Amino acid sequence: MDDINADESTNSFLAQKAVLERRWQKILDDTTPFVQYRWIGTGVLLLLFILRILLAQGWYIITYALGIYLLNLFLAFLTPKFDPSLELDTQESEMEEGPSLPTKADEEFKPFIRRLPEFKFWYSATKATAIALFCSFFSVFDIPVFWPILLIYFCILFAITMRRQIKHMIKYKYIPFDLGKKNYGPSSSRSR
Repeated sequence: MDDINADESTNSFLAQKAVLERRWQKILDDTTPFVQYRWIGTGVLLLLFILRILLAQGWYIITYALGIYLLNLFLAFLTPKFDPSLELDTQESEMEEGPSLPTKADEEFKPFIRRLPEFKFWYSATKATAIALFCSFFSVFDIPVFWPILLIYFCILFAITMRRQIKHMIKYKYIPFDLGKKNYGPSSSRSR
């Protein structure tokens, strides 16, 4: 009898969990087209976190960890899914092995596909900021550190990482941002 009650309560719990997961996914799906508003909300959340840190004068380790995580997400957002440097290495090794049949045209169009799509970038950044804000309310996470060292180290890490990423972008000629539709000539309006 106890086994039946335990199975029913487990099934009820799993059913409720599935319902909540579907509701949450529906909310996420509904917010997908509103890119600008999603990022504004994340910016406000990040601003609240920074305000909390500045007013409370603590939780610098959490701030540092959040900064490193957001930098990591940003780099994944800027990086192409298929790294051109790896493709060139593969082509060079094939050249050393001898001639082979062509597998693709030299001028093949390759759209820029991100390693981390914008929605996942936003969702991960928002979750991380919310978790960091939540952690800033517990003194167990307020580890005493000399914050200027963390700030200087983060700035150096950011500069070196971004310089390397920009050099990679220039070397392999890709731009991770859509700069809008290109106009090739003067626009002319036709009247009907």
